Amino acid sequence: MTMLTRSEAEALLKKVLSFSKADELAATLNGGRNANTRFGVNSASTNGDIDNLTLAVNAHFGQRGGVATTNTLDDAGLERVVRAAEEIAKLRPEDPEQMPFLEKQTYQEIKDGFDEATYNADAKMRADGIAKTIEPARAKGLVAAGIFDNQGGFTAQANTRGNFGYSIGSQASYTTTVRTADGLGSGWASQMSHRIRDINAAAIGARSIEKAEKSQSAVAIEPGKYTVILEANAAGDLISNMMFFFGARQADEGRSFLSKKGGGGNMLGEKLFGEEVNVYTDPNYPGAPGDPFDGGGLPSRRMDFIKNGVVTNLNYSRFWAKKQGKEPTPFPTNLIIMEGGKTSIDEMIASTERGILVTRLWYIRLVDPQSVLYTGLTRDGTFLIEKGRIKSAIKNFRFNETPVKMLNNIEAISPLERITGSERVGDGFPVLAPAIKVREFEFTSLSDAI
Repeated sequence: MTMLTRSEAEALLKKVLSFSKADELAATLNGGRNANTRFGVNSASTNGDIDNLTLAVNAHFGQRGGVATTNTLDDAGLERVVRAAEEIAKLRPEDPEQMPFLEKQTYQEIKDGFDEATYNADAKMRADGIAKTIEPARAKGLVAAGIFDNQGGFTAQANTRGNFGYSIGSQASYTTTVRTADGLGSGWASQMSHRIRDINAAAIGARSIEKAEKSQSAVAIEPGKYTVILEANAAGDLISNMMFFFGARQADEGRSFLSKKGGGGNMLGEKLFGEEVNVYTDPNYPGAPGDPFDGGGLPSRRMDFIKNGVVTNLNYSRFWAKKQGKEPTPFPTNLIIMEGGKTSIDEMIASTERGILVTRLWYIRLVDPQSVLYTGLTRDGTFLIEKGRIKSAIKNFRFNETPVKMLNNIEAISPLERITGSERVGDGFPVLAPAIKVREFEFTSLSDAI
């Protein structure tokens, strides 16, 4: 059995800690189920269902630390992995930045993080979902591929300083790409939720089919700066990637766009974005619940990172917080980006004299951390807008753009949706993002990719 209750997990971890001979010991137990059905060329191809339960033990002797893992959880296996972690710790050099484990913490209850039906969903449910893409795609002479997955699990952590935390969650996602028979048209759509009943497989299939049909006969237009409508996955990918640069240490040491020019600290409290830009984390946000603690065990809490365009918080690790005389901040366990928008994508298109609609971005890579400049490609449905209407499909572009500039050029914001992310950014933690319309988005070259 890979799903342990709070009391079962706590009892097992107490036993692990009882074997310790280290100065201090921490143990993390992860368990759960991950099931998926993949399909390609209009046919289911693989079906996977994995149950796993793993234990990681971290032993400290002074400033030395060692980690060992196991999935053998009888008494002999537990003692063996503790001894292994201790031996590794003794062999390692001292780490001057190693922090002692946390004292006892208080964690909030996550009200709606786990859905039993999502955890238990079977292959038939997933097959019924993918059929709602495959059958209409085949009827239109199109070719569909994708993945439908559901998962659920728990994390429990404890240490010899008296701290214990338990978190449980679930997730389902459906992603599909539909292409024309000649391979020259492509459409993509996806949906993710912690409740599988929220996944509308028929709507996702219909959307990807529509994009594929409309993306045929793409024409080339000149690269340059355009008014662009980024659908939620495209906007969310760029902005959530930027949030990884909200580390206080990176900024204080001059290694990020939040470093003060010329050195000497960070840009906390400065207005860097448009007035409508708000980004925050809240582990109990409805529709995208996070975890009660971050990977280091700090209690999660609601925290603004950007409020009305102003940088209001940075992530302080425990080491850097102590060095700087600050309070440590938990790493976010979910992200809510620009809540409150009311403009639909259709309304954005209707208000655009000339611009480009982008379904999603792909192969996003950092070019310059000092300006948080990213490059990447459009993919699976890029369209020219003229006089408030979609005029034609266009060939894909490479872009070079910084979210900092982008978030100062916003013209419209849609309601939020949970994104999957083209590179599955949303697997790390839930991300809610809107579609946005922005001025002067920069495309640098054409791409022959579909």
